[in-house]
Amino acid sequence: MNLLAACIFFTRLPFWRISRVPADSFKHVVPYWPLVGWLTGGVMAATLWLVAQVLPVSLAWMAAVVARLLLTGCLHEDGLADCCDGFGGGTTREQTLAIMKDSHIGTYGVVGLVVYFLLLTQLAQLPVSLLCVMVLCGDAWAKCCASQIINLLPYARKEQDSKARVVYRRMTAAEWLVSLVGGWVPVLLLLPLRCWYILPVPLLVFGLLCRWMKRRLQGYTGDCCGATFMLCELSFYIAYLAINY
Repeated sequence: MNLLAACIFFTRLPFWRISRVPADSFKHVVPYWPLVGWLTGGVMAATLWLVAQVLPVSLAWMAAVVARLLLTGCLHEDGLADCCDGFGGGTTREQTLAIMKDSHIGTYGVVGLVVYFLLLTQLAQLPVSLLCVMVLCGDAWAKCCASQIINLLPYARKEQDSKARVVYRRMTAAEWLVSLVGGWVPVLLLLPLRCWYILPVPLLVFGLLCRWMKRRLQGYTGDCCGATFMLCELSFYIAYLAINY
């Protein structure tokens, strides 16, 4: 049920039609986030491969990015924009949290998303086959890294103040193992050994973000989870480009 809840929470696909999910299951979705990454990364890779058969790689890559935006309902991008607005415009913990909760997007949020997508377009210079592998591995691995935030930081708001009205539970040993398996299996099966040197980079980015959130918010929010995933994933790609191109 927790995996089904994760699929419902992190995508817009009608998984809710399969079965009724208990409300408590949504407090345990984060460990299954990397497994959902198999789906979102797989959709991106499939879209990229199919469109690249008839259009240039640059357009195929744009189609793949749009496919994930549609699949997730821009859930993580919303988190990144809110974090950029909050951390950019807020000067105190309370002000930062208030700005992040505001549904309107501000200048920092717009600039953050523009810079993010501009950097993401640089991946179009990779061969299609390698890019498909990078997407499958990067999505799952970055979500594995980002999912650890609930184990290291407390939730920064009260549960009733949460946007989704859900506060994630810290992982049990079994859930932590699920998260690790979700992140590592694509890497072990698909990522060439010559590329493994980029794996620590998202971990480094994750550590720096956690330290920043602890100092500014004394915890994390749902927006922080989404932003952490996106920045970890981006660092995975940029690290490869920085060394090889």
